[in-house]
Amino acid sequence: MERSELRAAFALSGIFALRMLGLFLILPVFSMHAKSLPGGDQATLVGLALGIYGMVQACLHIPLGMLSDKYGRRPVVAVGLVLFVLGALIAASHDDLAWITVGRAIQGAGAISAAITAWLADLTREETRTRSMAMVGGSIALTFALSLVIAAPLHELIGLNGMFYLMALLGLGATAMLTKRSSRKERMPFARWQWPTSSHAPCRQTR
Repeated sequence: MERSELRAAFALSGIFALRMLGLFLILPVFSMHAKSLPGGDQATLVGLALGIYGMVQACLHIPLGMLSDKYGRRPVVAVGLVLFVLGALIAASHDDLAWITVGRAIQGAGAISAAITAWLADLTREETRTRSMAMVGGSIALTFALSLVIAAPLHELIGLNGMFYLMALLGLGATAMLTKRSSRKERMPFARWQWPTSSHAPCRQTR
């Protein structure tokens, strides 16, 4: 891999990892903590509070991916990280299952996985793209494993509200990484794909 490709893979993997760590941290402890919240004795509401994030993500991945094609990867990723932080702060400031659900939904609205993946594809050559994607996948696996180990001690130490505030801090850390990357002069994409009107297969234009 070229130096610029390696730098892009590390930076985007780091942004992805910080965001996913914040999300994974509450999964092992939320259902237990929810019992102490109003409505926490209703399994459907607890499941909705956990699952609403994924539901909103599923609805917005494709639209936000299309927006990143039109307006650029960085603006979409930046807005997604802002929504992630905002949702975490809303959830952290309320001891109410309904407001936590609202916060999780706002977090889910920052569906930037597709934009990050496309951004990484823009900045890597075809022959190194698989390794770059593997770095992103590896970062997700590591953060998931780490969250299972540290979630319970963190919950005992700072509580669920503190974990949501920590989630916001991780989102800010990812935003700082994005800002740092934005300060660098980026290379143009190695390849862009266009669908010709008179052919059955895509063609590639290189720059």
